[in-house]
Amino acid sequence: MSDFFELAAKRQSCRSYDPAQRPTKEQLTACIRAAQLAPSACNSQPWHFTVVNDPVTSPAVAEATRLYGLNKFTAACPAYIVICEQPARLMARVANMVTQQHYAPMDIGIATAHLCFAAAEQGLSTCIMGCFDEARLRELLPLPEKGKVKLVLAVGFAADDPLREKKRKELDEICTYIGE
Repeated sequence: MSDFFELAAKRQSCRSYDPAQRPTKEQLTACIRAAQLAPSACNSQPWHFTVVNDPVTSPAVAEATRLYGLNKFTAACPAYIVICEQPARLMARVANMVTQQHYAPMDIGIATAHLCFAAAEQGLSTCIMGCFDEARLRELLPLPEKGKVKLVLAVGFAADDPLREKKRKELDEICTYIGE
């Protein structure tokens, strides 16, 4: 396993995939297993992952992500993971106390991060997309009836995607320390 901080530094959103290289089922399953281990409120695991790694279906999913002229890079991406929010089953006493908080989106974000890090650890590249035609995805794929498509993750091998400089806010802009 890589050093986690190295892994975090090398993970980036890929926008240049090698269409000739398709991830294996084992690699994609390893990514799902990592997401499965992500923490969630009351262990509710409010997610469902639909893995698309098919030469016929993948291009159709790619097309469903290209709204408003966005995500043109998906034309070359061989695989996708469609992430749907599922009803969260919180323990009754907890649900009654925290009615103002909706945990599922946070839980899905954590699971997606686990998935992306697992992909990077295996030499795969990813890009998280929030722009897509949900109705078209539902026509194409056997998605769960309940819940909403939250994210589509492009997964494949980078064609030419050198590590870019990460432009991030300064630490003092995003963090306040109290104490030492």
